Amino acid sequence: MAYSTNILLSSGTNEMEIVEFYIDEMIGGQVYRGCYGINVAKVVEIIRKPKPTFIPMAPAALVGTFISREKVVPLVDLAIQLEKQKPESEPNPLTIVAEFNKSVMAFIVSGVNRIHRLQWQQIEPAGPILAGMSGSITGVVKMEDRNILLLDLEKVLAELNPEYGINEGTQIPSLPENVQYKALIVDDSGPIRQILSRKLEQAGFGIRTASDGSEGLELLKGYKEIAEKEKRKVTDYLDIVISDIEMPQMDGYSLCFCVKHDPVLQDLPVILFSSLISDKQYHKGQSVGADDQITKPEAANLAHRAAELIESYRKKAE
Repeated sequence: MAYSTNILLSSGTNEMEIVEFYIDEMIGGQVYRGCYGINVAKVVEIIRKPKPTFIPMAPAALVGTFISREKVVPLVDLAIQLEKQKPESEPNPLTIVAEFNKSVMAFIVSGVNRIHRLQWQQIEPAGPILAGMSGSITGVVKMEDRNILLLDLEKVLAELNPEYGINEGTQIPSLPENVQYKALIVDDSGPIRQILSRKLEQAGFGIRTASDGSEGLELLKGYKEIAEKEKRKVTDYLDIVISDIEMPQMDGYSLCFCVKHDPVLQDLPVILFSSLISDKQYHKGQSVGADDQITKPEAANLAHRAAELIESYRKKAE
């Protein structure tokens, strides 16, 4: 059995769809069922658990590889990766094949419930306690009888292969001397905001940050009010917006849509910087007016591309 999840939502509507799945674990001799979710946009298909080819000396959670659509796909047992004590047997485990950060990976789960269509406002930030669970939980959706924890697949991938994560070893080339631009970074991940801020500051950027699209839009409205009050251009205060896509309250698509449909803020270039960017999803960023879309493993290109866009906008304004 296999079924695809290829539902596409309109961009800029602040909507998303999640696949809700569950992982069974043993707690105090009893089986506890935890409910989790991931963005449908990352899901390629959901299949029965394949028989993997063993990988010597691999991490415990990486149980092997299998062939899917002519690609070799790593197979990760999410229960092991999340340090759960698995029951002795699971009747019908399923596998979620996902594509993100320009990679395809598969995740074994105990089962899948359904797809939910949500507004980003329905997703609450994980908070310090849940976010501290291996850093793998990014948000919570409260249902009548359960909470769905949104899983950070990028964090899982980075733990298995650090090359696919943004960390202190990420190199962002510096701008020429005596050049400094002002950037607003919008990302719901505190560690990513901190690392990007430090790296871009080292490259020659002045940085402001926001934890989601709603907070970012309020900051931009503040710049707009100051610019209008002082009869100056908004680009005198800020040069570029760099935004994640998946964020509670307001996503990056909606933030970009608001910027590009505002007669004052539209003078700011916007880069969508996300693991969600793929050939299948690229049109969504284009439809909301994003000036560029960069996937997170390509962080080294971020400063250079931001500088190019800023200079391009300045030349148009002259």
